[in-house]
Amino acid sequence: MRTLLYTTLLLLSIFTAQGQSYPLSEATKVSILTMGPGSDLAEKFGHSAFRIKDTENNIDIVYNYGVYDFEAPNFILNFAQGKLLYLLDTGHYQAYKRHYAAHGRWMKEQVLDLNPEEVQTVVAYLQNNARPENRAYLYDFFFDNCATKIRDVLKISLGDELHYEDTYAPQPYTFRQLIQQRLNANSWGSLGIDIALGSVIDKTASPEQHQFLPDYVYEAAKVASTRHVGKTTPLVLQENDLLPERKNSTSFHYLWSPLVVFSLIGFFIIYITVKDNKKQKRSRYLDTILFTITGITGVILLLLWTATDHTATANNYNMLWAMPFNLVMAFVLTKKTPPKWASRYVFLLLVLFCLLCLHWITGVQVFAAALIPLFIALVIRYVYVWRFLK
Repeated sequence: MRTLLYTTLLLLSIFTAQGQSYPLSEATKVSILTMGPGSDLAEKFGHSAFRIKDTENNIDIVYNYGVYDFEAPNFILNFAQGKLLYLLDTGHYQAYKRHYAAHGRWMKEQVLDLNPEEVQTVVAYLQNNARPENRAYLYDFFFDNCATKIRDVLKISLGDELHYEDTYAPQPYTFRQLIQQRLNANSWGSLGIDIALGSVIDKTASPEQHQFLPDYVYEAAKVASTRHVGKTTPLVLQENDLLPERKNSTSFHYLWSPLVVFSLIGFFIIYITVKDNKKQKRSRYLDTILFTITGITGVILLLLWTATDHTATANNYNMLWAMPFNLVMAFVLTKKTPPKWASRYVFLLLVLFCLLCLHWITGVQVFAAALIPLFIALVIRYVYVWRFLK
């Protein structure tokens, strides 16, 4: 949903000056551009932008809210803390179109049925927003991104004259379901999202909140209307297919997919546990590895929950299986004879797995299905370690 830095640099030579004002004729049209998904994870959700076209003055400009400055100070830190600033940028339409054509992504246009006064209002808002002092905004994947900006600019500019019907979102979905509909469930990107994002995204999104995705901005505009002096007219005057959909030859290596990888890891854990049971011993190296990895994962999730401004990483119950305290246990379990409380801690982990299942069944939070083989193996291992330490 965002335009990557190399794209910005590629088009930099033809971008217009930020905040530049220009005269408009009554022939000016405002359009919503919707672009299809790309091959990278960041592009899987599509993209949205405004197009301002004035044939009389030979103006054809795209207003794009999906640009960020990779060279900004503390970029990595700001990204990690959820304080990354995105920018409103402008560029010539033809260059914009060529970029998406080169990457095989489809492009659709919805020309809006606005009177000259409404056009001036929308364009004036965009021009002011594109000024250097106004163009930055604090990005939020769900509530403030390139797609929601389309809706917000129209609502601010048109006010009560703009009306959306809820029919564009007839079936209620959670935020997580909306994301996963656009991803391969057995992909590393999907797995990372399911682990990093908390239960807050398992809430049902309202029809308006569906518009964090460009597809729903497109569908919402199709059923939206404007009201002028008691007369209601559709918001969209005309739809144009600007670029056809082209199938990208994205290869999917099933043998390297999360489900296969975690199935192999789970099989290995169970195999070692069965061997340990036969020999009545405990493979300390395995417990140290498992508790170290789950502990590090838990620390990362805890930091995402408590030490960042990311709204979607709060209340993450993946910490029921990835406990930060496992790092301490990793050290304790290196000893041949751990303290007595170690068995009670392992029993606690089994209780937490029961809570994880309860959260999953009741819909409090949905967990990555690819982790099921790992969960089963961890439970089997924890049961054995608990009994062994007792």
